[in-house]
Amino acid sequence: MPANAAYEAIWKIVGTIPRGRVASYGQVARLAGLPGRARLVGTALGEAPAGQLPWYRVINAQGRIALPPNSPGFREQRRRLREEGVMVVQGRVDLRKYGWKAGSDSPLLD
Repeated sequence: MPANAAYEAIWKIVGTIPRGRVASYGQVARLAGLPGRARLVGTALGEAPAGQLPWYRVINAQGRIALPPNSPGFREQRRRLREEGVMVVQGRVDLRKYGWKAGSDSPLLD
């Protein structure tokens, strides 16, 4: 898949993550048809048009914010998640409670 098509597929999936839910980079990659390409998700989010996507709803597979602790990006992601009612404790989100299952209102991950 060409990079532009891959980015578009990733952005489409990220745009569907509901408010108050999170998804892992790997989960987004799988749903975008790019299994095993979790790092590409991070790259694509970095290239996304500013203000267009809820990038902050994507976290790592352990439920942690992947940005360096206390960096401006980390603080922004934590703030935005908390504004949506997602509890973030020491940079971590409870995936059982806030994880998104695509195509469902269930909070569980795929």
